[in-house]
Amino acid sequence: MTINLCLFGAGRIGQIHAANIARHRQAKLKYIVDVDPAAAARLAASIGASAGDAQAALADDDVRGVVIATSTDTHLSLIEAAASAGKAVFCEKPLDLDEAKARKCISLAEEAGIPLFVGFNRRYDPSFRRLKDDIVAGRIGKVEVVSITSRDPSPPPEDYIRRSGGMFRDMTIHDLDMARWLLAEEPSSVFASGSCLVDPKIAEAGDVDTAVVVLETAGGAFCQITNSRRCSYGYDQRIEVFGATGMLRADNETATRVEHASSAGFRREPALPFFLERYRQAYQLEMDDFIRALAGGEHRLANGEDGLRALILADAAERSRSTARAVVAN
Repeated sequence: MTINLCLFGAGRIGQIHAANIARHRQAKLKYIVDVDPAAAARLAASIGASAGDAQAALADDDVRGVVIATSTDTHLSLIEAAASAGKAVFCEKPLDLDEAKARKCISLAEEAGIPLFVGFNRRYDPSFRRLKDDIVAGRIGKVEVVSITSRDPSPPPEDYIRRSGGMFRDMTIHDLDMARWLLAEEPSSVFASGSCLVDPKIAEAGDVDTAVVVLETAGGAFCQITNSRRCSYGYDQRIEVFGATGMLRADNETATRVEHASSAGFRREPALPFFLERYRQAYQLEMDDFIRALAGGEHRLANGEDGLRALILADAAERSRSTARAVVAN
């Protein structure tokens, strides 16, 4: 049976999801909806979908689920509309920048009896998934310290910074989700510090471009997160997990694993340039799991509660930065 889907958003992330749905044997992207009808039409034509309006797409009984890849300020209204139509939802992070609205997204889905999934694609990166599986298998004993490095190659435009919700809600939220996922225990306290070392315009916009976050669980385990909006050597994405009996580490991905040795030393290829390349496979595996979930199969998708918890930690990090003290993570 073919699973028909509707995609909201024909931008960069929407295009990734559209391509991944189009190549899936069990799924069909029936509608693409965007505030720019021309953009929706172009994307729809490229994969054999229809460019339509939200009301018609949600009224179609053949549509089983919706993928929301629009701006964050539209998520709540689209989730409400999808819930009213009885459609399963896959929503890009964050659910919302406001905790109360994020909670409303969850309650709307619960009241309508529909599944609500959140796009934390890094859980599907093969290397990071292997870390998780090895932790669960007990290969390093009890987890004691998780170290996450996440650095973008260059900062986004100033107008994006101003509407992003701040570094912790926009960028660090992925790492906060990874921290929860790998620690397998909720952080109880958060300490965060940030500064502007990259671009003074980011400071003028009221944000930071360089930050460190330390999470501690009730059991005494830690996660330290290092973020920067600039990295001269590419998209830096690394995780190390230290446990009672060993350590697991996932390094940066490169185009190939070839290393060149000469009298000048050892050289390997640079890290992949940005998230589209680094997490290309993760996006595909994540969408595969959404389609599997709609078909009634087992899945490991992040849900609305995961999205809420990551946002709560991001809010706590912002409070900690502004007060220069550790805060309770709730």
